[in-house]
Amino acid sequence: MDSLSLFSLAGKRALVTGSSRGIGFAIAGALAGAGADVILNARETTALGASAASLAESGARVRAVAFDVTSSESIADAVEFIEADIGPIDILVNNAGMQHRAPLEDFPEDKFERLMATNVTSVFLVGQAVARRMIPRGAGKIINICSLMSTFSRASIAPYAASKAAVANLTRGMATDWARHGLNVNGIAPGYFKTELNAALVADPEFSGWVAKRTPMGRWGEVTELGGAAIFLASDAASFVNGHILYVDGAFTATV
Repeated sequence: MDSLSLFSLAGKRALVTGSSRGIGFAIAGALAGAGADVILNARETTALGASAASLAESGARVRAVAFDVTSSESIADAVEFIEADIGPIDILVNNAGMQHRAPLEDFPEDKFERLMATNVTSVFLVGQAVARRMIPRGAGKIINICSLMSTFSRASIAPYAASKAAVANLTRGMATDWARHGLNVNGIAPGYFKTELNAALVADPEFSGWVAKRTPMGRWGEVTELGGAAIFLASDAASFVNGHILYVDGAFTATV
């Protein structure tokens, strides 16, 4: 048997939420590079269209579908459209998320609720809608994007850490419920990666110095370095991997 063929995603279709930029866009590109047709998602159509065009220029087979991952109605319409007009969703990457920093004693209630809806509720809603299509087919791969903060926390981001801890355990719960139907549900927990959302932290010499010192590999991660983990978990190579959270963190969690 050709072991490399286990990692091929040829003939598969992958929906990646929150994929107009950053980690989601990088993962979509990696899946496309492994042979998958990819469906990008975001709410803002202009940026989404530009990202799809950029990915298509690299040779990827890509479509863009704008919908709100916090709205069950919007999700239902989008999944119905994708399955009917584009094709069955074989791979789902729940990547959409947000961050808001503030001292916990001053954290606004509305920001807390929005953060939880975006980071946690979306994983449940999109995951459920897609799983309902995967279950009758007896196969499907779901990858939820977790975080170092699924395990740790830092000052000013307690709600974010709580949301990512919830995503990690929701991942395990999805696997527990859906593994018997042929679904594989796993998570990727990135460490400190250079993205547009944390550009200010990357540019802060003190914070970047702390990242380099705290991370045994001595640097920030590049978003392209998440591609291998996503391809693995989306492929037949991970056929018996289920309910697992794969940390991609430069050994951050391996040391104190």
